Amino acid sequence: MPIIDASVHVFFPGNGDLRGFMHEPYKSRGFPDYEMDWYGAPGGEYVTWAQRDGMYPGSDPDFTARQLFSERKIDLAILHPMTRGMMPDRHLGTALAAAHNEMLARRWLEHDTYGERFRGTIRVVPDDIDGALKEIERWKDHPRMVQIGIPLQSHALYGKPQFWPLWEAAADAGLPVAVHTEVGSGIDNAPTPSGVPRTYPHYFTFMALNYVYHLMNMIAEGVFERYRDLRIVFADGAGDMVTPFIWRMDTFGRPHLEQTPWAPEMPGDYLPGHVYFIHGSMDGPGDRPEASEWLRMTGKEDMVMFGSSYPHWHAADHRELPSAWTGEQREKVLSGNAAKLYGLQDALTGGGSRKQVTHP
Repeated sequence: MPIIDASVHVFFPGNGDLRGFMHEPYKSRGFPDYEMDWYGAPGGEYVTWAQRDGMYPGSDPDFTARQLFSERKIDLAILHPMTRGMMPDRHLGTALAAAHNEMLARRWLEHDTYGERFRGTIRVVPDDIDGALKEIERWKDHPRMVQIGIPLQSHALYGKPQFWPLWEAAADAGLPVAVHTEVGSGIDNAPTPSGVPRTYPHYFTFMALNYVYHLMNMIAEGVFERYRDLRIVFADGAGDMVTPFIWRMDTFGRPHLEQTPWAPEMPGDYLPGHVYFIHGSMDGPGDRPEASEWLRMTGKEDMVMFGSSYPHWHAADHRELPSAWTGEQREKVLSGNAAKLYGLQDALTGGGSRKQVTHP
């Protein structure tokens, strides 16, 4: 059975290397390092087997490829560069995103040996719409860029009109938008609606659920009605929680329709074909008899894709998916849904393009 890892995190080796991909006046500006998060995992940020002396985890294409393709038997990997969160200066944020995009294309997507098995994410800053649109325009035609990436953290819900030009550009480019937790080193709001939690487990357990606010707002604001070709990937797990929240939202279905005539469908009807989730190691209900039934509810079996979150400490293993899933469900999660979303069917069968790729 083919396997697509839909969430592999890649990094610069350090800030010095990152500056080599930047231009003045931003090249000389100060910005946080990767390790300056609000919360640090008690046992370390990365799995030990992805670490090597003198190398930042997830920064070496050759080492990463051997671990994913040879050791873990992955066929294709969707790469998601990790940046610096929301910078006070949105233009500095776009400069950092642009450097990550160029690094991703040069070092990973155009790698002589493994480039054909990597696919990439165009990082943009939603607070800087003009800069985001320029980055999309620059990279959207690169044959191995398959999605746009934005942070889960935001100072406004993603259904708000200020973000609509970004959704329009993504839909026009035919690229899904992956929403991923960013390092907490910027000017983020409190990670919970009720304030700042004390411990990392509280922070990490809750953080992914922030997608609920974005998703429900996008439905209520009519984003998926306005942009019928828009597809959103919530890339930090918690897809297992969409069922109870959509159930609750659908109980207000008729009043919702009366108050939001610009979104005339029932809320749950906007999920298929628009909303996807990465299934990670934290998602439930675990290896239990009801796992298959739970995946089937609300159509999750057509929305969920496997993603390891390599090289982070909670890296998921595709060999540990629930045994109660049917063969069809397993195929959809391991490759079918991602292949359809990203147009990777030919790549899985070896029929993809082998032409030389050059970055813009």
